[in-house]
Amino acid sequence: MDIRVNIERLKKDLEELGRIGRDEHGGVSRPSFSPADFEARAWLKKKIEEAGFCYRQDGAGNQFGRVECAGKTVMAGSHIDTVPNGGMFDGAAGVVAALEAVRRILEEKASISRPLELAAFTDEEGNLVGDFLGSRAFLGLLDESEIRNGRTSFGMPFRDVLKRTEFTADGILAAYKQRPEVEAYLELHIEQGPVLEEEGVPIGIVERIAGKHYRQCAFVGESGHAGTTPLELRRDAFLGLADFALKATQHVATKHYGSMLTIGQAALHPGSFSVIPGRADFTLEFRSASPEALGAIEKEVFALAEDVASTRGLTFASRIVDKTAPVTIAPRMVNLMEEECRSLGYPSMRMTSGAGHDAQILAGACDVGMIFIPSLDGISHAPGERVEWDDLEKGANLLLRTLIRLAS
Repeated sequence: MDIRVNIERLKKDLEELGRIGRDEHGGVSRPSFSPADFEARAWLKKKIEEAGFCYRQDGAGNQFGRVECAGKTVMAGSHIDTVPNGGMFDGAAGVVAALEAVRRILEEKASISRPLELAAFTDEEGNLVGDFLGSRAFLGLLDESEIRNGRTSFGMPFRDVLKRTEFTADGILAAYKQRPEVEAYLELHIEQGPVLEEEGVPIGIVERIAGKHYRQCAFVGESGHAGTTPLELRRDAFLGLADFALKATQHVATKHYGSMLTIGQAALHPGSFSVIPGRADFTLEFRSASPEALGAIEKEVFALAEDVASTRGLTFASRIVDKTAPVTIAPRMVNLMEEECRSLGYPSMRMTSGAGHDAQILAGACDVGMIFIPSLDGISHAPGERVEWDDLEKGANLLLRTLIRLAS
């Protein structure tokens, strides 16, 4: 049976969802547990129920639409939360494409022998307490101390956020107890990079997802008067950070090609004119699709930080904030999606995802598959995030056909 998605309905749904949380800068601001997020959740619940799925929500706020059958569950989805001033396709395209795919399976009465479930996971973007709160809760992988005592990326204690919602720390930590046995999970996502567009290929089939280490770090020296302390006697924390940033980036670029290192935030203290910075706080993130490279980078970069600190009379401190392991997608999932691409007549290419996704977490419980569609100009996490509707239609058709294969 040659079933295809209704692209006009899919487009309409995405545009409706994209208006929820629209901000004054033209982007979408819909962090989890915000008023905009709860409006989007209500919208999704209504769509699930209108489609005839069985709706449920677990203790972590993960939303599901289920088509019951015997056996292990075949699941597809993503997330509907966004970064502040983000775009309307990151995450949302995967949820709405899964909604449309399962909807079409029901409408055409396609023969399936396993349950199907649409999933929208809470806080994939990490605005609350670490990335992937919902999918980690789904698998029982949360750090209890972070849930009970952690702070959000906005500085507010997470427990204070929960007071304004129906959710509790106990409910979030127990969410995994409501999980069905999952056979496979599929996720459609925009690429968040320029490769597919540059290659002129509409479909990326992900075969690896990079792991990430995210840390809060500091160089600590000594503050002093900027006009009276000789340069050679200074213990300038900012110069330590600058020296480290250049050397660490060069090291990763030359010794671990294809891996990434980023210092995304920096704050100098006391942060005043005419005062030598005595402390430089910064975030440090490194990523790689290779477990061996990720381990080597961790060892080598922190040895480099200690060397810079020793040379400049500083101390170096670091604490881990979040860590995810690299994932290799099961060959049977990659091969299955490639077969369906050929059947549909869609060009495709295998890819590595440098960004993390809920599929990366679900891989700890089942086989996963990821479908990328091009991000125009490689833009993501920004108001300029765009896709070609024809690319989305192709990706959604591949998702639909793969779901049928997995559930049959």
